[in-house]
Amino acid sequence: MRTSMAGLGRLRAGCLAAVAAGSLLALLGVAGCATPQQDTGASSEVVTPSDETESRRRARIRIELASGYFEQGKTDIALDELKQVIAIDPTFADAFNLRGLIYMRLGDNRQAEESFRRALVLNPRDADAHHNYGWLECQQGRYTESFASFESALASPIYGGRSKSLMLLGLCQARAGFKPEAERSLARAYELDAGNPITGYNLAQLLYQRGDYTRAQFYIRRLNNTDLANSESLWLGIKVEQRMNDKVAMDQLGDQLRKRFPQSRERQAFDRKAFDE
Repeated sequence: MRTSMAGLGRLRAGCLAAVAAGSLLALLGVAGCATPQQDTGASSEVVTPSDETESRRRARIRIELASGYFEQGKTDIALDELKQVIAIDPTFADAFNLRGLIYMRLGDNRQAEESFRRALVLNPRDADAHHNYGWLECQQGRYTESFASFESALASPIYGGRSKSLMLLGLCQARAGFKPEAERSLARAYELDAGNPITGYNLAQLLYQRGDYTRAQFYIRRLNNTDLANSESLWLGIKVEQRMNDKVAMDQLGDQLRKRFPQSRERQAFDRKAFDE
C-alpha cells in the first residue's frame, strides 16, 4: 500500500534544515534522520483512498500526529501516539521505523535496532528503514553492516533519499578508513545534491587530505560562498588557499573567520598559523 504523508515530509525537511543551520560535523546524528514518506509495500501500483483499509487509515492519521510531536521534540507524546498506531495496525512498518528514530534520539540503541529490524521484517524493501538502520550501525562502528544497509536503501528504484544515503555511506566509509570509496560516494551524493553542506565539506576535506588541492578548492569555495559557511568550512578553505598560495583569498577567509567566529578553535588555529595541525 502507498499513502501520502505530508506531516512526515515536513519532518524530513526539518531534519535537513537543522543540519544546515549548525555545525557541519556535530549534527551528523541529525543528518541520519530519514522519516517514512510512504507505506512502501511490495506492490508498485498506485493506491487510491478506496484501497486503504479503515485500520490503516486510522493508523496513518495517528502516525502523522506522532511525526509532528517528534518534530517538536516531544518524544514521550510521539511514542504514546505510536503505541496507538501499533495497537490499531501492528503490520504498519512505518510506525516501527519512526519509533526507531525516536529511540535513536533518546540514545536507546537497543530499542532503536529492535524497531528498525521489525520495520524491515514487515517491509524488507523499506529504503528509509534500511537507511536509518545503516546510520545506527555506522554510529556503533559496525561499518561493514552499515555499508550493506545503505546499499539496500540505494537499491530501491523509487527511493527519494539517494543523495542522503550516499552522503552517509561516504562518511561511514571515511570513518572506516576506506578513503577512495568514501570520496566516490560523496562525489555521487554531490552530483545529486550540490547544496548539501555536509557533503561539500567532507568531500573537500578528503580531497585536501590526499593533496588534490585544486578540486578541494572548487568544493570548499562553493560552500564558503553561501550562508551555510561556518568556522570549520572557513578554516578548511583557508588551509586549501594556503596550499594553493592564494594569499588574497586566504586573508579574505581569515577576516570572515575573525569577524563571524571570534571565539572558535579555528580562529585560534588561524592566529597561530597552525595549518598542519
